[in-house]
Amino acid sequence: MMKPRLGMTARTGEKCPKSGVWKAMGVPETATLSVSRGNRMPAHGNKNVSWKLIIMF
Repeated sequence: MMKPRLGMTARTGEKCPKSGVWKAMGVPETATLSVSRGNRMPAHGNKNVSWKLIIMF
């Protein structure tokens, strides 16, 4: 497993690899949320998306 780092990505349904603030990629509006390590990455607007880690906790 890769070491958690800023800019890493996770997809909807995957377990969050690192607590922090994640930004939805490929959506017109800015969508950010805080996700704790081990929780499932959510959908955005009822769609599966990739999330990018922008702030680590």
